[in-house]
Amino acid sequence: MAESHPPQRSSEKEDDSFERDLEEMLDDGPSLNNAISNVQGGTPNTMSSSYSGSALSYGASGTKEPSLATQGRLTRSYSIPPATSNIPLSGPQSNGDFVPKLNIPASAQSKLESLKDWSINTFKCTRQFLSERFGKGSRTVDLDMETKIEALRDTQRKYASILRLSRILTQHYFHVVQTQRALGEGFAELAQKSPELQEEFRYNSETQQALVKNGEVLLSALNFFTSSVNTLCNKTMEDTLLTIRNYESSRLEYDAYRNELETLQLGPRENASTAKVEESRRKYEDHKIKFERLRSDVNIKLKFLEENKVKVMHKQLLLFHNAISAYFSGNAAALEATLKQFNISLKRPNAEKPSWIEQ
Repeated sequence: MAESHPPQRSSEKEDDSFERDLEEMLDDGPSLNNAISNVQGGTPNTMSSSYSGSALSYGASGTKEPSLATQGRLTRSYSIPPATSNIPLSGPQSNGDFVPKLNIPASAQSKLESLKDWSINTFKCTRQFLSERFGKGSRTVDLDMETKIEALRDTQRKYASILRLSRILTQHYFHVVQTQRALGEGFAELAQKSPELQEEFRYNSETQQALVKNGEVLLSALNFFTSSVNTLCNKTMEDTLLTIRNYESSRLEYDAYRNELETLQLGPRENASTAKVEESRRKYEDHKIKFERLRSDVNIKLKFLEENKVKVMHKQLLLFHNAISAYFSGNAAALEATLKQFNISLKRPNAEKPSWIEQ
């Protein structure tokens, strides 16, 4: 019985040493929270090395040897991704972080840059516009140009009123001619059915037909007048006003970048601010060139518009006067001569359409 006690004490010592080694292994290994954070962060390389060095057990000789079961279990749980993985890394010397590469096409990049420049330009112009409206910002003023532009806009409003009234007059004469034509046809029909009043109805029918003929000539002259005034008012003047609107927009941009440059020049002199001042100066020069070019275009168009307006309206006013005077004086020959003088073709409602060769 006394010989059986030493083996039992040896077994107890081995059990105690195994428990101590197990506790040391658990203390040396990473915690569960660290393991989860490392797996989510994509850096499992430290985890495998720590476990491979701590997952050891005692052999029969008393030296530390890795436990195959423990090592296999830990390797399966925390294995490093292979080097041939398809997950894109940040570079050839990646530390294991999964950083995706953004391959933006050149066209999309240029669109983003254009959108950025447009947004900055719009913000600066809006700020300049509001500062001018509230009387806080300075603006470039050309008094001679502003006077001409205001005179043109006033002229367009008056010409638009003349165009509206002439169209109403043409429409009224059209209804008058249609009424005269219907009245003449009614007189002609009654002349055939009323022998006792045949001569009277016939005279009135011929008079109405003559008035219809002269009215159609007058309508041709009025239509030509309204068409020419419409072209002058809504096309020629509008084209000049479009250039003026572009000029005013460029003036707003010019003042916005000018005020920005002046503000930066008054600021502190530093390396970063110096580069910003040079960039602002370059944009200011570009907008200055654009502004001066559009101002020159507006001056040229205003000059040609004035010459064209005088030439066109001299002809149209003479036509209008001669046609109205000849019509109300009953001078059919003078009315026909007016159309020939201004090369106006008479378009009668019942006339046959010209052939395609004549057209």
